[in-house]
Amino acid sequence: MANICENRGTIADTSIMNKPTDLFSHRPYWAKRLTPAPVLPMSRAEMEALGWDACDIILVTGDAYVDHPSFGMALIGRLLEAHGFRVGIIAQPEWDRPDAFKVLGKPTLFFGVTGGNMDSMINRYTADRRKRSDDAYSPNGVGGLRPDRSVLIYTQRVKEAFKGVPVVIGGIEASLRRQAHYDYWSDKLRRSILVGTKADLLLYGNAERAIIEVAHRAAAGEQIAKIHDLRGTAFLTNKIPEDWVELDHSHLEEESFRVKGDKLVVRLPGFEQLKDDKRLYAHAARVFHHETNPGNARPLIQKYGPRELWVNPPPIPLTTPEYDRVYDQPFTRKPHPSYGHANIPAYEMIRFSINIMRGCFGGCTFCSITEHEGRIIQSRSESSVLKEIEAIRDNTPGFTGTISDLGGPTANMYRLHCRDPRIEANCRRLSCVHPGICENMTTDHRPLIELYRKARKVKGVKRVLIASGLRYDLAARSPEYVKELVQHHVGGYLKIAPEHTEPEVLDLMLKPEIGTYDHFKKMFEKYSAEVGKEQYLIPYFISAHPGTRNVDMVNLALWLKKNKFRLDQVQNFIPSPMAIASSMYHSGFNPLKKITRTSEEITIPKGDKRRRIHKAFLRYHDPKNWPLLREALKEMGREDLIGRSKDCLVPAESYSGRHGNKETFSGRNQSAVKSNASTTDTGGKSGARSKTRGNSKFKAKRKGKRRVGR
Repeated sequence: MANICENRGTIADTSIMNKPTDLFSHRPYWAKRLTPAPVLPMSRAEMEALGWDACDIILVTGDAYVDHPSFGMALIGRLLEAHGFRVGIIAQPEWDRPDAFKVLGKPTLFFGVTGGNMDSMINRYTADRRKRSDDAYSPNGVGGLRPDRSVLIYTQRVKEAFKGVPVVIGGIEASLRRQAHYDYWSDKLRRSILVGTKADLLLYGNAERAIIEVAHRAAAGEQIAKIHDLRGTAFLTNKIPEDWVELDHSHLEEESFRVKGDKLVVRLPGFEQLKDDKRLYAHAARVFHHETNPGNARPLIQKYGPRELWVNPPPIPLTTPEYDRVYDQPFTRKPHPSYGHANIPAYEMIRFSINIMRGCFGGCTFCSITEHEGRIIQSRSESSVLKEIEAIRDNTPGFTGTISDLGGPTANMYRLHCRDPRIEANCRRLSCVHPGICENMTTDHRPLIELYRKARKVKGVKRVLIASGLRYDLAARSPEYVKELVQHHVGGYLKIAPEHTEPEVLDLMLKPEIGTYDHFKKMFEKYSAEVGKEQYLIPYFISAHPGTRNVDMVNLALWLKKNKFRLDQVQNFIPSPMAIASSMYHSGFNPLKKITRTSEEITIPKGDKRRRIHKAFLRYHDPKNWPLLREALKEMGREDLIGRSKDCLVPAESYSGRHGNKETFSGRNQSAVKSNASTTDTGGKSGARSKTRGNSKFKAKRKGKRRVGR
């Protein structure tokens, strides 16, 4: 073990970090006799009612406090409480005054700061960089209750309120901004969030192991700023310890990934280098994404002026027993009582849903889930899930017998894993399912089928729906699963995500070819027909994704018309921090391939007009888009798609609909399909999406006495 300068602690070698202690093996802190609290306190009065003179840890969050495991601060807070710590919550404080951060007094150990369940910039702005008027994580959906770059602002105010107090930052905003990253909203490269916040420690990914270690070691008198040996953490230091071997990024390609050793640190290009060299940024993104497997990832180091950012390898995933105990805490599953009868939209969406797993091995380049939760699937046990269903039945107001979702980042990755732990520990693939499903990946859906069947049999449960996005290429490997899903767990609609139709674009997304969708669609329709249900797929698509040309959007629009899809409220691709597609968007290069000085640039749909055109092609049927689409089609030499023919996308300017109004379109050959937009969710994918919602025939039947598919 090597000492870092200024006596700032030690950095453990990776072989030691590969052997974590059980999450619940620590001796509880002395305050265990004072906990648990009916609800984590948000005021001094609540603290006094609990007999507390102080909080040990105060968590600051940009979300309203809902005591539910789907809300990060509730989950972390209850976990800390289980270890005997007195935990308070400051939710959505007024960030323009330090006094708002003094409401619970000074914590005896540290402040924990997060922006909430979403990156604050994605939460506050649309794909067009327009400020949103609402916020699903606020009481009554009111917008503007959190600042831009919440983690930065909250940490600054905490330090103003209590000088010298230790601050630990975490959550998805800190996680995805842990090193130099492209920021879409300022359209520039930004430094690690640690540099701006000057926090003592950053926790990234699923941080249960790290936060518990930090809390117990801080309680034992250790300075948080000197804790440098924990996986899933990052910190600033002055130099590399002398006995560590530095591997420079310029030598790290496939043949060098096999370099072995317990004290190897990978040197990423420094911030000043990346700021002026987009090609180098694409290369750095490639190096980073090949160092994300907990089994073989090495520490990363990146220079910021005289200081160095050190990023330890990702956390070791929780075991199923550990994961179960995290969810077995005394959550009320309700918003904090101080909100009264206020409606919190994000809570309403997940009130009757259950998270059964975390992580995703799909590796979609536009998505940041894998950069945050990792590619290794962590699954809860059947008994834990069934116990939570009973808790919803018995304790959640308004429950009428319907579980709205059993899912996670992906609906059907429950208990899927690599067949060989040794292969898994050494693999550096970015996706386990592209260009095809890896032969080492299990696709056995039987455990999930059994879970569905047992969930349906829980007393008081009438229906169990699946609302999480489905990985249909995996599902197609199990006809029994598709049949079970379609015949028992689809409430008329099922969400899947083809994302696009064109092979070149799909390759850049790491998504399967559109033929896979067609195959799954046939299975879906077959099993629906067997039980006499009229049900519909809700396909998601992304416009303006890196690598997408105008001709690709034309072909996608023609596919939509051929399949009678009419989309509404669509959005463009949003470059979320650290996603592979975001590095494509910023650099113009493809980090899925080796980056050299002769690498060819890829097409990047930038500029407001071009992004509007791509978005308009997804809504080719909307008269408001026709002038823009006519102009684009003429520039492309595709006037053949303008006119009254059934093969045309838009009518000519002189066209009048059946009501005689110019620029109206009867659409008599189209199904009346309505849709809503879908962007980043509580643990879900970031990126612009669109979705369809059935057709007029289906809607008409639903208005009658017979509720089709219900």
